[in-house]
Amino acid sequence: MKRLVPAALLAAFCWLALADLAAAHHVLGRPSYALGEDSNTPSSLQAEMRIGGYDVTYMVFPAFPKPEAQGRINLYVTRIDDGSLYAGEVAFTVREASWLAWIGLGGGEAAIGVQSLDDGVFRQTFSFHAAGDYIISAAFIADGERHVIDFPLRVGPPPMVGPIGIVVGLLAIVLLSVTLIQRRRTMTGKLRASREHPK
Repeated sequence: MKRLVPAALLAAFCWLALADLAAAHHVLGRPSYALGEDSNTPSSLQAEMRIGGYDVTYMVFPAFPKPEAQGRINLYVTRIDDGSLYAGEVAFTVREASWLAWIGLGGGEAAIGVQSLDDGVFRQTFSFHAAGDYIISAAFIADGERHVIDFPLRVGPPPMVGPIGIVVGLLAIVLLSVTLIQRRRTMTGKLRASREHPK
């Protein structure tokens, strides 16, 4: 019995070590050497919506778009009533999603491309030179109506301090300034009072 326990532990250890080596080169049952930048890794953004008489699904790849790196948008458009694919063209445009752009001071809209249906999907590639927040629009005309889908896209890491942080920082500076000014006025008042009424 004493010899059986160490032998069983040794066998279990060897079995676990071999199982770990066998699983090391597979990700979800697929060889890891088959995975690359353009593989079907999870999208960074995926949404489904209904617009007009169509179901629209879009996905943005890769999971974390980077500046100067190519990305891809997959757009699926099907009819709600019969599930048939939309066979027209989809125009893709982009604009900045900054505060200045919302009030009309930023750059305008730029065309990315016009895509036709390819194997049930509209595929559009993109590449941005600078990190930032963008709004991508996909527009198509069906049944005499123009349908536009807008979705946000973050390229690169988010800024360390966002708009809320800037507002909180400015508010803290204003409060500190008011406090210092009031303290100075109080001290000046006390000094004047002590000069006018010496003890």
